[in-house]
Amino acid sequence: MLSKNQIFVVVAAALMILAGLVMPYWFSFLVTVALAKGLVVLGLVILMRAGLVSFGQGLYYCAGAYAVGAFSDYFQTDNVLLLVLVAIVCGLVISSIVGLLLSRYRDIFFAMFSMAFSMILYGVLVKSAALGSSDGFNVTKPSLFGWAAEFNGTNLLSYWVAIILACVAGAIIWRYMRSPMGMTGEAIRENEIRVEYLGVSVQKIIYIKYIIAAVLASVGGSITAMTVGHIDPEMAYWTTSGEFVFIALMAGTGHVAAPLLGAVVFELMRTFAFQVSPYTWQMILGIALLSIIIFLPNGLWSLKDKFKKGANG
Repeated sequence: MLSKNQIFVVVAAALMILAGLVMPYWFSFLVTVALAKGLVVLGLVILMRAGLVSFGQGLYYCAGAYAVGAFSDYFQTDNVLLLVLVAIVCGLVISSIVGLLLSRYRDIFFAMFSMAFSMILYGVLVKSAALGSSDGFNVTKPSLFGWAAEFNGTNLLSYWVAIILACVAGAIIWRYMRSPMGMTGEAIRENEIRVEYLGVSVQKIIYIKYIIAAVLASVGGSITAMTVGHIDPEMAYWTTSGEFVFIALMAGTGHVAAPLLGAVVFELMRTFAFQVSPYTWQMILGIALLSIIIFLPNGLWSLKDKFKKGANG
């Protein structure tokens, strides 16, 4: 039997899916891209709760996108289910190898090594003429067994898939966070040596968390590729990974919904900032982040607790 929270999520997802039929295309596009990035940030939050900050999630974000683009072009398929599965396998394989090294490092070393691998991918893609070099290449619009889900000339399939995947991933990670392995992350952040004394392999726990975060980033990259219709090496650049960290700090790590909602807020804020000041929009985002750090050090999600205290007080 579903809990109240689960019923709320299902109803909210259904309403968002139906809202796609009437909302402007620009807004559905923005929400789709935001949810895709939110999945990447959700994986980043898993690492942050264990005391690790990755500046290299762009590696898997880009790898998932390029896997979708290359697979769809080579095999001439646009089936969204198959393409998302390809992205998952891509992220799983790469992270299983890279994670063997990164799970040994902590603090700034983990952050820098993760960024180094992302920049290696960026360099390879820029020099690869077969993959469009620095220009990248176009990705075909997705379909579901030939159904493009077009309404009023707008393809809503990516939007619907993003909502469903965000809800499913959120539910899985929510349960994971409350499992013994999930809760071990906070124990590792507080005292790694004591966790080892309890007979738990810290390296194994971090390795698994790294793989989960990588798979989520790959799925996010696949959704972005199918939504935007174009991919390029900038998806692996360090500034892209920095953007994910920006969203994680802004949203907070208190709940699995925080990264998803924070990503939507970030995209809305960036769109507004760019319209108001096209040449200095980064400054507006910087001021917003500084304000959040000062007044809401635990992120935007901490507002929920403040409202609860206000209501009870």
